[in-house]
Formats: sequence, structure tokens, C-alpha cells
Amino acid sequence: MTPLYRLLTELAAHKAVSRVAGSFAKSRLSRKLIPLFVKAYNIDASESEKHLQEYESLNAFFIRRLKPGMRPVDPDPAALVSPVDARVVALGSAKEGVIPEVKGQDYPLEELLHHNPRVIHYRDGFYIVLYLAPSDYHRIHAPATGECVESEHVPGRTYPVNEFGMRRIRRVLSRNERLITYIRHTFGEIALVKVGALNVSGIRYVGGEPGFVRAGDELAYFEFGSTVVVLTETGTFTPRPDLAVGQKVRVGERLGTLHLPQEKMTAQCAPGEASSGTVMVKNTVL
Repeated sequence: MTPLYRLLTELAAHKAVSRVAGSFAKSRLSRKLIPLFVKAYNIDASESEKHLQEYESLNAFFIRRLKPGMRPVDPDPAALVSPVDARVVALGSAKEGVIPEVKGQDYPLEELLHHNPRVIHYRDGFYIVLYLAPSDYHRIHAPATGECVESEHVPGRTYPVNEFGMRRIRRVLSRNERLITYIRHTFGEIALVKVGALNVSGIRYVGGEPGFVRAGDELAYFEFGSTVVVLTETGTFTPRPDLAVGQKVRVGERLGTLHLPQEKMTAQCAPGEASSGTVMVKNTVL
């Protein structure tokens, strides 16, 4: 990164710059850019709940809702579903509290989760990093049915989280503004980390902080952004076999299966069933 480009990136990441960009995007002047935005990013406007001319600003279009039924949710209560329309940029198991090699960088969970005591439960859990391009639908939905037991807003910068930012800016996901939601489900807990980005100064809950949610319910939205990191507790998730880096996923699409940790599943087996190779959890065969 050249010194000039680094300086420009640092300046653009300041809240003041984000506020100026955000103010314009929310103004009526920006509505003239909506057709250009749709064309430039090849957005399927037919999915939107309103016609383009009904949106009063570029920001209003950016945080648009979709028509009912556009994103069916996997009905299996054990499914972990995608909370966003996005591209998978990294996935795998954390190693002793570190997410390894995300675009060449390691991310300590302590930093990503802002030193929350809950981090101990995620030390060797599964992670999925999802990047939302400007063309994507930008509302964030619950990845599982459960109770939102804690949320935290972490102030930070708004560095870009595109390919350049992820590779060249040191631990960008842990330095940018974040909104973290912890959801307690039947088999454990999920941490949903919503990361702001360049000119993405707003991560907003829908209707205030959520309580009980069902998989697919609206949780929040980005005002121009960004990245979502899904974390599962150690031993509570198995990804679907074909889930891979570079793959596009949509809201409600199954990412894999939630289950009890292996030691708890074994303890629940009847003595005569322990060696059968089949474990029954809440009437679901895993």
C-alpha cells in the first residue's frame, strides 16, 4: 500500500467522512442515483417490495425490504441458515481462540468479540465469514430460532472490507465498528458479528434490540456495508458438505446442522445404543 493510498484510506475511514457520505445517501438528491446504482451492480429490482421511484433516497433503496416469499427459510429446526445474501470468504474451525488465515490474516476471537467472557465457548467453534457486496440485499436475519441473550455495540473505524481491505489492512474485522448479537438456541449459542465498512456508519436493529427470534426473522440492516461473521460454540455445528469459499448464499439457505457437543450426545445415549454409531437428539437423527 503506497503512503498516499494509506492516507486516503485512513481519512475515508473516519466517522466524519462516513457521516458526510451517509447524509448525502439519505438526502432526496441521491434518489437520482438509484437507477444508475441498479444498472451498475445488475440488481434484480423486481425482488424489491416497492417500485424504484417510490424510494426517497439511495439509502432507502439500499436498505430495501424484499417482497414476501423471496427468501424461503429452511424449515428444519436444527438448520443454521444464512443471515444475509453474501459470498462466503472464509470458513472453518477456530484454533485455540484464533480464526486462522482469513485473507492471509489471523483473528483472535478475544479481539473480534471485544473481550466478552463468552469467548471461551467459541475457542474451537466453527466460523463463517460472509461478505455483502453493494449489489446484495442488506438486511440481516436470524440464523436460528432462539433467544437473543446479549448484544453489544463496539465503536470503531469504517475501513473497507473488500478484497483490498481484508488483505492489506491489519485485522480490519476487529478494528471496524461492530454490532454483536448472541443467540441462545436449542443446542447452544451463536455469536453474530455484524461489521461496518467504508461509508457504512450505520448498523441498525429493526424495532429495537431483539428478544425471541425465529430463523429468518429480521434482526438488523446495514446502511451501506459490509461483512457478517457467524460463530458457533465448540462442537455444536457441522457444515453442509458442499459449503465452500467463494460460494454465494442467500438469506434462509441452509449452511449446516446445529447439534449438541459430542460429549453431551454420547451422555444422552442409552447404554445399549452408545456403540451403534447413531445418536438421537430431540428426535432428530444426526
